[in-house]
Amino acid sequence: MPMDRANQTDALKAWEDLTIADNFIFQKVMRKKRLCKRLIETILNIKIRKITFAETEKDIHVRRDSKSVRLDVYVEDEQGTLYDIEMQTTDYADPAELPKRTRYYQAMMDMDVLNKGEFYTKLRKTYIIFICTFDPFDRSLSQYTFHETCAEDASLAMGDETTKIFLNSKGRREGINQNLAAFLDYIEGKAPKGKFTETIADAVEAAKENKEMKVEYMTFFMELRRREEKGREEGIAKGREEGRAEGLAEGEAKGTIKGRAGALIELVQDGLLTMKEAAKRAGMSEEAFRKLAAQ
Repeated sequence: MPMDRANQTDALKAWEDLTIADNFIFQKVMRKKRLCKRLIETILNIKIRKITFAETEKDIHVRRDSKSVRLDVYVEDEQGTLYDIEMQTTDYADPAELPKRTRYYQAMMDMDVLNKGEFYTKLRKTYIIFICTFDPFDRSLSQYTFHETCAEDASLAMGDETTKIFLNSKGRREGINQNLAAFLDYIEGKAPKGKFTETIADAVEAAKENKEMKVEYMTFFMELRRREEKGREEGIAKGREEGRAEGLAEGEAKGTIKGRAGALIELVQDGLLTMKEAAKRAGMSEEAFRKLAAQ
């Protein structure tokens, strides 16, 4: 897709501003099996002999009419345990969004691996890990780990072998290991500390020096712009229809805002933009944009 000079300048600046917290860079860095394996070990305080393949942006489709999911990083270890790692930069207005998203991801992962006629015992042990640049539960913890346990006896685990983990880069660093603390600090924009985080920082810099990745991202950036423009044009068309009832100029203006905002909301829902970035592009406050998205 050809780029005009202004959009090319914007795309270049966006590329230069990318950090590990951006999905694009995060996925590229996690393609390095050694780093992906080490990140899992750091988060879970375990040792893994090897990962067989780190698949980025895995699409799971179960039915034609069901909502598909795209997993950022999908990993399987030598024991058959599955790990889904997601970078989350959007703090949704509805606090149930991320917990229910992990519920859906879990269901889709289970259906993806269990073949027709197989026993349920064939389901894999799974970890769904969301790395958040905000506090998803407002308790100031750096790590929230959830298992299925009995309400009447918390010492009784159900044994379904599912774990959901939310990391919070904004949380207190008590109770987590030094490498994980340094990694979360690095997400927050602090200088990398320790061999593990320094290696990740080196991988980020190497990715940003890769010309093919640069072109790929700038093309991706332009596709976002194209979708925004399409939404604006659809909004104008809708606004003209509304304008017959309330005055052409006013209707067209409202339709333009609604159409552009609608396209941006879709980008937020797809994880391609943060709520803050989308609100800025829509030309409204983040609070106003959140209210519009909640509708």
